[in-house]
Amino acid sequence: MRSIITYLGHAAFLIKSESGEILIDPFLSGNPNSPVKPDEVNPKFILVTHGHGDHLGDTVEIAKRSGALVIAPFELGTYIEREGVKNVHTMHIGGSFTFPFGKLIMTIAHHGSAVIKDGEIIYTGNPCGYVIKLKDRTIYHAGDTGLFMDMKLIGERNKIDVALLPIGGNYTMDIDDAVYAVKLINPDVVIPMHYNTFPVIE
Repeated sequence: MRSIITYLGHAAFLIKSESGEILIDPFLSGNPNSPVKPDEVNPKFILVTHGHGDHLGDTVEIAKRSGALVIAPFELGTYIEREGVKNVHTMHIGGSFTFPFGKLIMTIAHHGSAVIKDGEIIYTGNPCGYVIKLKDRTIYHAGDTGLFMDMKLIGERNKIDVALLPIGGNYTMDIDDAVYAVKLINPDVVIPMHYNTFPVIE
């Protein structure tokens, strides 16, 4: 089976692989560009890049219902466990682990990461991106990030078939920086993300 990548708006993606569906940054409810609702997805794995509400999104609800394995940076994963999700795998920047779908590498992202709950800000560690090495292709989801030179290293160390890059500006790279990032990463295909969700990133 060839993997299929479906864009769900903002930074959310659904990847269908031989080992089950992989959901990334499932901000679905409240996302005006999402074609699906949280109760319409049934992933086996959920990857979360950081704790902001437009990325953590519906992770807890979906994971509790589906039993999906949630993969996240350590501090964020610990928060998700405290929210009642039992199936969580935590990692740190530069770490890699082989899951049923393939090898996953957690990469740098220059951004922030926090959850706002009951009016309080809860720090959830470092944000991240992911290199996802499936059987038939390698996908790089940059997460929310600015441009950084180590993107060249990511491209040199991993032959990237598909790069998922933010372009909205203000909180992340804009289009010009994303174009430069493509030169560093050298992917075969680029899918832009993190734009046209809110007025500030239209």
